[in-house]
Amino acid sequence: MVEKLYFITGNKNKFAEIKVIFPEVEQLEIDLDEIQETDAYAIIKHKMKEALKHHSGPFIIEDTSLYINSLNGLPGPLIKWFMQKLGGEGIWRISDSKKIGKDQMETLMDNSNENLAEAKTIIGYAKSANEIHFFEGSIKGEIVKPSGETKFGWDPIFKPIGYDKTFQQMSREEKNSISMRKIAAQKLKDFIDSNN
Repeated sequence: MVEKLYFITGNKNKFAEIKVIFPEVEQLEIDLDEIQETDAYAIIKHKMKEALKHHSGPFIIEDTSLYINSLNGLPGPLIKWFMQKLGGEGIWRISDSKKIGKDQMETLMDNSNENLAEAKTIIGYAKSANEIHFFEGSIKGEIVKPSGETKFGWDPIFKPIGYDKTFQQMSREEKNSISMRKIAAQKLKDFIDSNN
């Protein structure tokens, strides 16, 4: 296996999900400067540059976005701030197409369907300052009325396509088997395994 791998995050839930794929990973808490931007790749690249000022590698950083069709792709990478200001209930309410007039809906939706959404995770992996790679995972779903009090981010309002439960209603194992974070982490694991 590889030399010790660190996940730079202060989020214990994200760390627990990554640890399923990488049992040997260790958490490293570094307060990184984070730009606010609608381009998720610009955010993750900036975070990688900031992290390299504090740690030489190998390490991973991730950023997760939620793109809601009825909001023209918002909040995207700004989901953290939407959650802080609106909470899951507020995001569900503003994304609920039934509350938007037909004319507004046609303008907003363009080619999209009601409350459909896509969750994306980008993992940045640095073995050194000269060797950086990015891995993306995504899952489509719909925004639904919250399924209870928030335990982790927007899990109570995101129901993956083909499932009758939100991320929050799933067991940790069930969510981890299909989540966007798991997909990105598995791509990273395959990359690391094939390069060792």
